[in-house]
Amino acid sequence: MPLSSYEPVKARQVITSAFPAVTDVTPVDGNRAIKELRAGDELVGYTYQTLDFLQTPAYSGKPLDATVVLDTEGEIRATRVIHHDEPILLIGIPESEMHEFTDQYTGLAADQRVTVGGKSSDTRVSVDGLSGATVTVMVINEVIMKSAHRVGNELGLVEGAGDARPPVSEVKTDTFEEKSWQELTGDGSVRRLLLTHGQVDDSFEGTDAEGVDTVPADQRDEPLIDLYTTYLNVPTIGRNLLGEKQYQWLMDELKEGEHAIAVMARGEYSFKGSGYVRGGIFDRIQIRQFGDTFNFRDLDYYRLSDVYARGMPEFSELAIFIIRQQYKFDPGTEWTLELTVKRQTGPLDSEFQVFPLSYQLPDRYFTRPEVELSREQWLEEQPMWVQVWYEKRFQVAVLGAGLIFLLFILFFQDWLVKKPKVTRWIRHAFLTYTLFFIGWYALGQLSVVNVLTFVHSLFSGFTWETFLIDPVIFVLWAVVAGIILLWGRAVYCGWLCPFGALQELVNEIARKLKVPQYTVPFAIHERLWAIKYIILLVLFGVSLDSMATAEKLAEVEPFKTAITLRFDRSWPFVTYAVLLVAVNIFTRKVFCRYMCPLGAALALPTKIRVFDWLKRRKECGHPCRLCEKECEVQAIHPDGTINYQECHYCLDCQMTYFDDHKCPPLIVKRRGKRRGQNSPGRPDQIPVTQVT
Repeated sequence: MPLSSYEPVKARQVITSAFPAVTDVTPVDGNRAIKELRAGDELVGYTYQTLDFLQTPAYSGKPLDATVVLDTEGEIRATRVIHHDEPILLIGIPESEMHEFTDQYTGLAADQRVTVGGKSSDTRVSVDGLSGATVTVMVINEVIMKSAHRVGNELGLVEGAGDARPPVSEVKTDTFEEKSWQELTGDGSVRRLLLTHGQVDDSFEGTDAEGVDTVPADQRDEPLIDLYTTYLNVPTIGRNLLGEKQYQWLMDELKEGEHAIAVMARGEYSFKGSGYVRGGIFDRIQIRQFGDTFNFRDLDYYRLSDVYARGMPEFSELAIFIIRQQYKFDPGTEWTLELTVKRQTGPLDSEFQVFPLSYQLPDRYFTRPEVELSREQWLEEQPMWVQVWYEKRFQVAVLGAGLIFLLFILFFQDWLVKKPKVTRWIRHAFLTYTLFFIGWYALGQLSVVNVLTFVHSLFSGFTWETFLIDPVIFVLWAVVAGIILLWGRAVYCGWLCPFGALQELVNEIARKLKVPQYTVPFAIHERLWAIKYIILLVLFGVSLDSMATAEKLAEVEPFKTAITLRFDRSWPFVTYAVLLVAVNIFTRKVFCRYMCPLGAALALPTKIRVFDWLKRRKECGHPCRLCEKECEVQAIHPDGTINYQECHYCLDCQMTYFDDHKCPPLIVKRRGKRRGQNSPGRPDQIPVTQVT
């Protein structure tokens, strides 16, 4: 097809930046996800979209898509991310910085080992990361280099790429467990691909087939094909689907090194196709593994009519296909069943789109000979989240040490607060650690976006990988969840929030400089609390319609500007964040008290906390109101009770509680002992009353 009709527009721009003279883009025979680039009759390179080969979830939990251009020698000539859902890149870091990051891949070989950060060596090339988006750029690195290696291997541009294959796995044939259809689909033994009319119509947008055979708007959500596949050599799968007799017949038919899969479908679209003739090839499906493709002929096909799995739905098409010995198929390694959908654009012309269905045989069904790997080789084979945890092991270790120290403070708070100077020194030191290490270095600033993402994942499909992709945030959330159940919101907001620490430290410096402080009247203060809950409700309501819009509105939090990006942002965002910090010169933690939707979200479950370790006396509020006046966030009511939903656990009230030179009831008690009595020495003093 001519370059002008190549889809999408951003991908065309990447191609022309690498090869300005390109005139034609033509799908490669055998894999239409890869396209040849020609300048006239000369083949100059290849291009593809990474999403056709890897669907690695990024920080947002969704995969990103990049266009990669290779030359005929297997060298990357251009690459650029053309679609992503990363919140830090949607609002925060300019996309130009992301493009500068991907520009570093120009000139690298498709089989080059590339890492983000660190130093280059004889065996690897290091590229500079992107501050504030570490996880995102690590995912970009993985999808670009892994897909380039896979495509380069398939095109024969990368030498020795096949040597990286693991030892062939062996199927366990000595165990059987009776399972229903629901159990087989539930544990991953059977995998599914559901394509709607709308999804397929959208895939042809920008091509010559756009508008061809499209369905009306009210039919876009109807399924075109509901496709299932599974691996039959495993007894638990094969015998449950085929029955004992049919399974045994199939195993007798297979020669050594051959494998059988089942393909089942219902819907309007046929995976076999009406044009199939005896002696021909099934041109709508193929298997892909290690970059190799396996096509099926009529001799590889057996009709599947009798199925025995309990609860199995009705299918309009069922087939058994044999993968022959020459393909060196590895049942324990992920493979893909690719379904091709064709749209006719002329008497002899047509457009194709390929839809992959990935299949990974569950680990319990096979074994693989162990191979000694170097640490780098082992790490490269691990899931993305494992690699990220390894890269951030220092941050996780230091964060863990800090959290353990905080637990020590909480458990021994009654002993600690009896030494006010030591307590204040420890608190200020910990707030400095929170701001500089957790916030500005490790980027461990939690956000209401994390809360909304978690709530939505419970309804749309929870996966651990989505949350494990950022180890610092994951550890913090795990600890905060426990802290909320034990002590409520207070500990996080008072000790572990980097922006909260920044506000408090600014206020402490202002007090040292004798800047006058303003206290909001309690009646007004109490009503201002409601603002943050209203903001939370608005964000949650918007997220039900559009999570992307909610993420933009969540900029009411200055966290991304002040902490994640360290004020390196456009002036409106910086001005907003600076104003919120500056107001703390005159009164403490205004944003935390009145505007923070994250604080509101954490405050809601605070009522179910287990511990109330902040002590009060009978005299608190009646008549003594010293702690109320000293509480910098005004979380103590005039009646002396502590509002744990607004408390930040600074321990100031506890230092007063144990100080017999400051707490009026204790002053009376101390002086009474000195006189040998328990009565006030002056009319304005308060007698102490024992509370059981």
